[in-house]
Amino acid sequence: MVPAHVLALELRARGHSVHLVTDSRGLRFPGLFDGVPRTVVDSGSPGRSGWSALPRVAISIWRGRAAARALFRQLRPVAVIGFGGYPALPSLLAALSLKLPSLVHEQNAVLGRVNRFLAPRVAKIATSYPVVRRMLPGWTGKTVMTGNPVRAEIVAARSVEFDADSRQLQLLVTGGSQGAAVLNTVVPAAVGLLPETLRARLRVTHQGRDEDAVMIGETYRAAGVAARVAAYFTDLPAEIAAAHIVVARSGASTVAELCVAGRPAILVPLPIATDDHQTDNAGAMAAAGGAIVLQQPHFTAAAVAAALTAWLANPKALAEAAAGARSAGHPDAAARLADLVIATGKPS
Repeated sequence: MVPAHVLALELRARGHSVHLVTDSRGLRFPGLFDGVPRTVVDSGSPGRSGWSALPRVAISIWRGRAAARALFRQLRPVAVIGFGGYPALPSLLAALSLKLPSLVHEQNAVLGRVNRFLAPRVAKIATSYPVVRRMLPGWTGKTVMTGNPVRAEIVAARSVEFDADSRQLQLLVTGGSQGAAVLNTVVPAAVGLLPETLRARLRVTHQGRDEDAVMIGETYRAAGVAARVAAYFTDLPAEIAAAHIVVARSGASTVAELCVAGRPAILVPLPIATDDHQTDNAGAMAAAGGAIVLQQPHFTAAAVAAALTAWLANPKALAEAAAGARSAGHPDAAARLADLVIATGKPS
C-alpha cells in the first residue's frame, strides 16, 4: 500500500485523477490515500488454508472482478496498475477483460505469485531491482526497473548528513508492519554484550510490541544504555534519518527506505515470507555493501553484537556501509513509475 500511495501522490501532483480499488485489508493502514476516492471489492487469498479454501477464494475473486468491471465501465481509466498480492487480482482481471492498459509493480526481488500470474497478460512490469528472481526471459521486453516508491520524508532523509564519527551513535530497531518478537529479545541482549566504550556512545530507539516493552527497557537499562521504547513511532522517517545503524526485517518498503536514506542495516529476513523474498531483498542491499544479513537461526545476541561492533568501532567501515546502502537507493522511483503508468495509458 505504501508504494501505491506514493505513486498516487505523484500522479495527483501532475494533475491526474486517481481511484483506489482494494479489498478490506487495504484500508487497515492509517494515513494512506487521504482524499483519494476508493472502492472496496471482494478478494481472497488461499493463504495456509490449503485446497479446501480454493472454491471460497475463487468466488470472492470473481465477485471482486465483477464489481471492478462495473466501476471501470463507469470511470474508463486510462491505465490500471496493480501492486501484487491478492487484493490487486480482481481489479487487474477486470481491467484485462475490458482491454484497459494494465501494468503491475513488483516491490520485492522475487516476482510474487499474483504478479507471476498476471505478467504474461499485462502491458508492462515495473520492478524495484535490476535482477528479479522468477522473472521469465520472455517478459524482459516489457519489464522496466523503476525502483520502489518511498515517502517524501524518506527522500528528504537522504540529504541529512551521515556522521560516522559522531560522539553519540543512534541504533534504530524496528520490526516493520508484521512486528518481530525475535528483535525484542536478541537486540537488547546484544547491546549488553558490547564493550563498555561502545555502550557509552550508543543511544537506542526500539520499536517493539507493548507486551515486550518492560523487558526491552529493563535490558537496555541494565546495559547502561539510554533507550526509547514504543510500539509505534509517529515519524519513523525522522527516526531513520537520525539513525546510524538500523536492525530490521527486510520487507520491500523497509529495504527501499533504508537504501534511499543511506542507512546501514543488520537485516533479519522473515523466515516464513512467501518465496523467501525477504532474503533476496536483503541480499541485494548486502551486495551493495549496505547491509549485514543474519538469517533468523543465526540471529543470536553474540552474532548481532559482533556485527554492531564491526561498525561502531570502525567509523570508516560504517561510513562505507552507509555509502553502499545509498548507492542502492532510488529516490526518483515514484517519478519513474508515474512516467511508466502515463506512457502505458497513452493510445499507441
